[in-house]
Amino acid sequence: MTRRLRPTLRLRLTLLNGVLLVGAGAILVTLAWLLVRDALRPTDELRPGTTVLLADGRSLDAAVWQDQLVAAASDELLVKGLLALLAISVVGVAGAYWVAGRTLRPLHQVTATARRLGETTLDQRIGWSGPDDEVAELARTFDAMLDRITAAFEAQKRFVANASHELRTPLAVMRTEIDVTLSDDEADAAEYRRMAVVVRDASERANGLVDALLVLARSEAQKGRLLARRTECDLATGTANALSAMSREVERIGLRVQSSLRPAPVTGDPGLLDRLAGNLIENAVRYNHLHGRLWVRTGTDGRSSWLVVRNTGFEVDQADVPGLFEPFRRGGRERTGARGSGLGLSIVRAVCDAHGGTVQVTAQKGGGLEVTVTLPSADQVPTGSGRAEAHRQHPGPGRI
Repeated sequence: MTRRLRPTLRLRLTLLNGVLLVGAGAILVTLAWLLVRDALRPTDELRPGTTVLLADGRSLDAAVWQDQLVAAASDELLVKGLLALLAISVVGVAGAYWVAGRTLRPLHQVTATARRLGETTLDQRIGWSGPDDEVAELARTFDAMLDRITAAFEAQKRFVANASHELRTPLAVMRTEIDVTLSDDEADAAEYRRMAVVVRDASERANGLVDALLVLARSEAQKGRLLARRTECDLATGTANALSAMSREVERIGLRVQSSLRPAPVTGDPGLLDRLAGNLIENAVRYNHLHGRLWVRTGTDGRSSWLVVRNTGFEVDQADVPGLFEPFRRGGRERTGARGSGLGLSIVRAVCDAHGGTVQVTAQKGGGLEVTVTLPSADQVPTGSGRAEAHRQHPGPGRI
């Protein structure tokens, strides 16, 4: 089977230039030929029967001489014009082919770079330094896309590595406790009971991490799409339940809680919204200090509903605030080995995105954070996806 000639962009541009060049040249030759035939009429002003004396001594009727002159000039113009048109066409087509090749060279670089890309070559870029034209814009766009892909790929690898570490830790604890206890021939019932408690705690930690990963995946899967489950619910109710669930821990560390839970109707997935409120309250309690404070507020203005959680605690640098939304990170540092799964704010952001809302984080002077979640009210239709923002002072529904 013979391979057909590939209609490349370079070939098409060359053919287009050739057609335009040959067409324009043919029109010029035709116009010149017509002008010569119309202009060489010197005997039209003479009387009929007038003769002219030629250089060789012959005498010839003026009209006949004129016809011969016009025919000779027309033929010579036509032959030379066609030869010139042929030469110009060949040079023009060759030049167009060369120019098109140089112009499209960045596209070949884009193609070659894309073919070379792999897990170990994501650092390659086109780095086009030619004129600032459409091709340069394409090259810059491609390089920017590679930057985003590289960042996403690195974040994914970091996420997988951290998740593997977090899951491996409780499994290693369980196996170590079991091996040590079974190897002790003098172990009694109390030792086995202690081992069972350690194994149970480790399994609960692993189960909590798996649940958090499932919630994160479920939330991100619904980002930018209609929620699979959508019912009307109240952020105040979910927040009150979260505070109730953490009441024992609040009493243990002596937190002073100030709440103002006004109705905050929203439409969405109740399970995801309850997890959003629960994560914010759990983080505010878990990363607080003894005898610290916790402020919680919900409300609505008819268009948006919000949940604001502010707590005292360790001081967070403003530069580390964006890192709080990355999985397994706390205060801009890796969270592996720390208490909790490290997915709290990642889940909060994903849930906000899925519901068309926003989440804003403000680092507090003296320590602690203020997190403001804003979602469309129940009677509003979400438009677009939300985003996470970090601010020192936010324009939200007011401070507590």
